[in-house]
Amino acid sequence: MVYIAEAHPSDIWQMQSNIKERVIFRNPTTPAERQDVANSCVRKLHIEIPALIDGIDNRVEQQYTAWSDRLFVVGEMARSDTRANPGPFGFDSKKLESALRDSLGQ
Repeated sequence: MVYIAEAHPSDIWQMQSNIKERVIFRNPTTPAERQDVANSCVRKLHIEIPALIDGIDNRVEQQYTAWSDRLFVVGEMARSDTRANPGPFGFDSKKLESALRDSLGQ
């Protein structure tokens, strides 16, 4: 998982659902601020897989067009083998499962 730019920062586009759930963050402007927000996300969502953090330049998000929700299976040489449609409604779990199994040689 790669944490990319905050989707609904309080200083740009705050969602009422974020206020209700007390998920309120300003748009990070430094790597340390982005790391703090990403760590909060991992804890709140109980994410148990390794999480990486996109740089403050948003290079990963821009290269993969990952906004808003996007799932990828990335193979050797950082090549995108499978790209899901934007989520959460465009996810095809069977397609992604098959791609992961192929990538792992199963």
